Amino acid sequence: MLTLLATGVIGYLLGSIPFGLLLTRLAGYGDIRRIGSGNIGATNVLRTGSKGAAALTLLLDLAKGFAAVVIGKVWGVDAALVAAGCVIIGHAFPLWLGFRGGKGLATALGVVIALAWPVAVAAALVWLATAFWSRYSSLAALVAAAAAAIVAPFVTDGATAAVIAAIALLIILRHHANIRRLIAGTESRISFTKG
Repeated sequence: MLTLLATGVIGYLLGSIPFGLLLTRLAGYGDIRRIGSGNIGATNVLRTGSKGAAALTLLLDLAKGFAAVVIGKVWGVDAALVAAGCVIIGHAFPLWLGFRGGKGLATALGVVIALAWPVAVAAALVWLATAFWSRYSSLAALVAAAAAAIVAPFVTDGATAAVIAAIALLIILRHHANIRRLIAGTESRISFTKG
């Protein structure tokens, strides 16, 4: 039990590092929470016009999800699954930002790469196809999360599939405002050519 608690805390603390916020401040763009959607994730960082900062945010958010699971695996499968859940919770609800964090897609991708890489590949391909077709990052995230939950039971064990499904559900719930804007036709599109 102490091991699971420790991996949970490690996962949460890793997840709560707001790389998007830190990188945009270092790059001189100010507080990312005052730009675009106000989100601290890579998609909103891209709205600063800096592809480099957005790419680095994506990579670091992914890396913290991957690292949490790898650290958890040192103590076994159960610890890895606890770390997987807690790193997503840390990203979405970071203590340092008043529990208002990102939506968790990049961090979830890192988690799923470490838990079941074929699921991650499938979800990433679905995200790319949907994003390039629709130009809506939020729609791509929703479809990719659903795809991961659908694919997981076919390529991994039940416990891992359940954790992936729970993460997918959290990501979908975190996009509630985006879903409303998509329905209303007011959601912002992303550009792959800006900056």
